[in-house]
Amino acid sequence: MIPALWVSKTGLSAQDMNLSTISNNLANVSTTGFKRDRAEFQDLLYQVRRQPGGQNSQDSQLPSGLQLGTGVRIVGTQKIFTAGSLQTTEQPLDMAINGRGFFQILMPDGTIGYTRDGSFHLNSDGQLVTSNGLPLEPAIVLPNEVKTFTVGEDGTVSVTTANDPQPQILGNIQIADFINPAGLQAIGNNLFLETAASGAPQVGTPGLTGLGTVLQNTLENSNVSVVEELVNMITTQRAYEMNSKVISTADQMLGFVSQNL
Repeated sequence: MIPALWVSKTGLSAQDMNLSTISNNLANVSTTGFKRDRAEFQDLLYQVRRQPGGQNSQDSQLPSGLQLGTGVRIVGTQKIFTAGSLQTTEQPLDMAINGRGFFQILMPDGTIGYTRDGSFHLNSDGQLVTSNGLPLEPAIVLPNEVKTFTVGEDGTVSVTTANDPQPQILGNIQIADFINPAGLQAIGNNLFLETAASGAPQVGTPGLTGLGTVLQNTLENSNVSVVEELVNMITTQRAYEMNSKVISTADQMLGFVSQNL
């Protein structure tokens, strides 16, 4: 019964971590551009008492052998980069990527961060920045007395001013894509960093080479499905209860042996 106690202990630990993942998904159900996480389980080492295919006699082999598992663990969490629903906001600084790609954000240390959150603002210099004040890369700086601000699906940024009704192109928003977006490192604040697993960024013009288009006056909602997460939470709770029941049963069996022998 002692091995059963330790196997169930690993089950309780894994389900506890799974519930933490689910709770983080539900907590971010209203976070712009958030991508849900999925916990991935893996069974632990096996104790092979009788090798499958081993010789049972001179003329026969063991069809399955005897292998005892030692439990389970969560080997990792994977970001699910399915698209969230698009919401029209009528705010000209709000942008969403319809398809693959990330906005590029210049970090304080000079590196580039990546985000799907397109809720941009203007700082005191007229530059497009995130909610935390980090500038969009390449930089887009609006002149004074802007009358209209327009972003095309290909990322072309143009404005008109009170003194000049003719559209003036300020620059182009470039977006980046990765061969393995799930390999990006999430650092909070709706930002990701490049890693060896994600591969190098492939920067290009929106709408070309498989990249998504930029939609102005639009935000991408979280891709968390509340119903799915609640179902996952129920199954996690039941799995936790069953592992707890195994510990209770093993304890009762040990108690019976100690009292009657």
